[in-house]
Amino acid sequence: MTANAQTSQTDSVTTVFAVTGMTCGHCEGAVAEEIGGLAGVSSVKAEAASGKVTVVSAAPLDEEAVRAAVDEAGYELVGKA
Repeated sequence: MTANAQTSQTDSVTTVFAVTGMTCGHCEGAVAEEIGGLAGVSSVKAEAASGKVTVVSAAPLDEEAVRAAVDEAGYELVGKA
């Protein structure tokens, strides 16, 4: 099963989004937690310094769903970076 998990990882989609308002590690965690709750998301890395959020998912994400998740965390999605 491990080999299959690694193989399916190569089929993933990586998308970088620009988010405004993040200033610290707590901000990064809040954004990552909300986006991480979306269906198909396997990893999220938020970087307050750059305002970029890198998301790895099984399929391309609906930008409006990502926007809603970022809004729920209290920040603003600018769009794809």
